[in-house]
Amino acid sequence: MKVARVFLALPGLAALAWGAVLFAEYALPLRPDVYGTLGWLIGGPILNDAVVAPLTAILGVVLSRRLPPRWRTPVMAGTVSTGVLAILAFPLLWRPYGTPPMPGLHDTNPTPGLALTVAAVWLAVVLTALTRRVVPPITSDAPPITRDTPPVTPDTPPITPPDRPGTPTDPPGTQPDPPGTPAASPGT
Repeated sequence: MKVARVFLALPGLAALAWGAVLFAEYALPLRPDVYGTLGWLIGGPILNDAVVAPLTAILGVVLSRRLPPRWRTPVMAGTVSTGVLAILAFPLLWRPYGTPPMPGLHDTNPTPGLALTVAAVWLAVVLTALTRRVVPPITSDAPPITRDTPPVTPDTPPITPPDRPGTPTDPPGTQPDPPGTPAASPGT
């Protein structure tokens, strides 16, 4: 298992080393725009970990505890998706041309695009919650849910498993002999 982990970690470490080499080529010799890049490289994760992720988690937990069970999972997924969209849109919302130009990207205002995308996410949340069926948890006295099993209703009597042979409910003389007991010969 440890060998597999090492082999899985090697490509990640190689990509990290290649990224460090590319950043060193870009950043050296130091110039004013390198400090802005360092601010984004260091400030982005700090902003995410200190502000966006906690707010997303708190909002998801508060909403999910106050909502019915069928709404909990879709609402948590919607809050996480909204947080990710906010992180992705932040450079464009912060200042115009906050990212390197891409064909078609700077032709429009990013605010309505973000608003429409967030609206589509929350429309999907509402539709999912309205069409979702919540399955009750399986208890020890409920039969397994299969295609052949009829639905369990509150007035359905509990299903009890059949008794094993040799239990005290069997009449005397019907209990099997324990293994290793010599068979009795006929007539004795």
